Amino acid sequence: MTNKLDCTVLVTGASRGLGRAMALGALEAGARVIFASSGPSAPLDTTLEKAKAIGPQERWLSVYGDLRNPDDCERVVQDAAARFGAIDALVNNAAIPNNGDGEPFWKIATEDWERVVRTNVDTVFFMARAVAPAMIARGSGRIINVSTSARTMVRPRFSPYGPTKAFMDAATRLWAGELEGTGVSMNVLAPGGVMDTASDVTGVAGAGKSYLPADVMVAPLLWLLGEGAAAINGQRFVASQWDETLPLEQRIERARESRGTNPQIM
Repeated sequence: MTNKLDCTVLVTGASRGLGRAMALGALEAGARVIFASSGPSAPLDTTLEKAKAIGPQERWLSVYGDLRNPDDCERVVQDAAARFGAIDALVNNAAIPNNGDGEPFWKIATEDWERVVRTNVDTVFFMARAVAPAMIARGSGRIINVSTSARTMVRPRFSPYGPTKAFMDAATRLWAGELEGTGVSMNVLAPGGVMDTASDVTGVAGAGKSYLPADVMVAPLLWLLGEGAAAINGQRFVASQWDETLPLEQRIERARESRGTNPQIM
């Protein structure tokens, strides 16, 4: 990867999985990174040990908060700004899957529904709302929402997880339109397959299918954070389709997902 970043990036759900890979990838590329998580944990300890190996603590910060709570979101953003000044980019990655094997919607317990919806929907809104005013006032900023495949959104027994990601895609398109002309952009980045992270639902890859490594997200993320993507807004990109061996324009077009559903892309 040739991307070199000089920006401050806040990544939610950064203790493990996709969040860890993206946060560490941005740090390695030169960014100042805020690792936002729900609290101390063994996975977070591992993540921060990796961060120490990449760069000095002057370039990164670990913050805790219940991001389903708007007050916590505001505090996390304030803590990050107090340390690094302007937050240049938010990666809205925090999410949780359904609890165990999927049930038909009429059998989903209220507490399970609320747990997933509050984490996967409320967090996206509260965090975007917390960072947007300062970005708009400054005339620059990036918000990147981590989603899933169109097929997963409507997969039987994947409620409420699938619909929460459908919300994210719809909200991104709507909010990106509202941000047009402000200098702030909002885009979607989806992995493009079943991940090998512990947070993913297992058993859906099927015979003969392989799992994607979490770091498949890093290269397209670095491009979205870089100067060359400043004008990209309201788009959806599929990380597994990003091919570093291709010229940049071909990489972008290959990974850009059209408004319609492409059955060849997960």
